[in-house]
Amino acid sequence: MKNFLIFIFSFNIILTSAQLDNVNSEERLKYRIHYGFLNAGLATLSTKKTIYNNTPHLHVRGEGRSTGAVRAFFKVDDVYESYINIQTGLPSFYIRNVKEGSYYRNFASTFKANSGIVSLHDRIKNTTQTFKIPMDIQDMLSCFYHLRNLTTHQLKLGSSIKINVWIDDEVYPFMLRVTGKEIVSTRFGKIHALRIIPSVMSGRVFKAKEGVTLWVTDDANHIPIQLKAELAVGSLKADLIEYTNVKHPFNFSK
Repeated sequence: MKNFLIFIFSFNIILTSAQLDNVNSEERLKYRIHYGFLNAGLATLSTKKTIYNNTPHLHVRGEGRSTGAVRAFFKVDDVYESYINIQTGLPSFYIRNVKEGSYYRNFASTFKANSGIVSLHDRIKNTTQTFKIPMDIQDMLSCFYHLRNLTTHQLKLGSSIKINVWIDDEVYPFMLRVTGKEIVSTRFGKIHALRIIPSVMSGRVFKAKEGVTLWVTDDANHIPIQLKAELAVGSLKADLIEYTNVKHPFNFSK
């Protein structure tokens, strides 16, 4: 169960340089997470337009917490924040503050634009390190909103896209493959969706290199509505259960 909120954020991943004009300020998405047959937790994503370093940014906040019986033996309180440059779609500042059982991390990453360098501050140890990174680096939240701005052509059936993602103090290479189109049943009704398989590192969080499946709406929103992952121990599933202020209307049917 360790790092279970990474399940929500770490594979919503595709690279693009498009402006973030497909996401409303004050948008909010809420997911329920199941661990096996248990209701394991809730995760929310919210947005707000703001000014960071005198430049327009999208401030994204992700929160996750375990609930019910799972919280009784494994307490999770995670907060992720990203300040994404609206013009470039690249992150400027990223926070990962997680409490998962006895596991604690509180990192603040400052990306220095056009330099290929990130400054990582460990807020618990009060230490700072610098790392070289690819110029096209994304963090775990900014990836989600890049996905939202891709065109139908970029997400066509059979397409594959590679991206480098900054997680803690490492760069992780990901690859996304659009493998099919399906009609997915949700609590709001049925909706057309793209099935996406991210290739992830096995042996750390996920059971296999391609142990994750993601379904995103096959419309202008490109919002994940259902997620499944086979973990090293057990499996996780997430479903969209609430949404507000999305830019484009959903086309749910009965």
